[in-house]
Amino acid sequence: MWEGAAMAERTRGAVLVTLADREDADELAEQLWEQGYEPCRVHRDMLAGEDDAEDVDWVIEVLTGPHGGPAVFDEPHLALLAEDYGGFAAAE
Repeated sequence: MWEGAAMAERTRGAVLVTLADREDADELAEQLWEQGYEPCRVHRDMLAGEDDAEDVDWVIEVLTGPHGGPAVFDEPHLALLAEDYGGFAAAE
């Protein structure tokens, strides 16, 4: 399988939870993992066109929900949790 297609297949149904603060992202990722979400990886995301290292968002990549299906089924729940931290969630 073509590498790009394989990556797209693995991330189908993923939800990206975006927060401004690294500590908040780590805390929420741990909460999500405890609730059964996987893999809950935290990534640094430089804002497009910005050179200033202060302009960084932190993204929690969530692929699978506690039900075993794609996390996209839980996007409304993840969005509410993100809002508690001043962030947002979007299906990929």
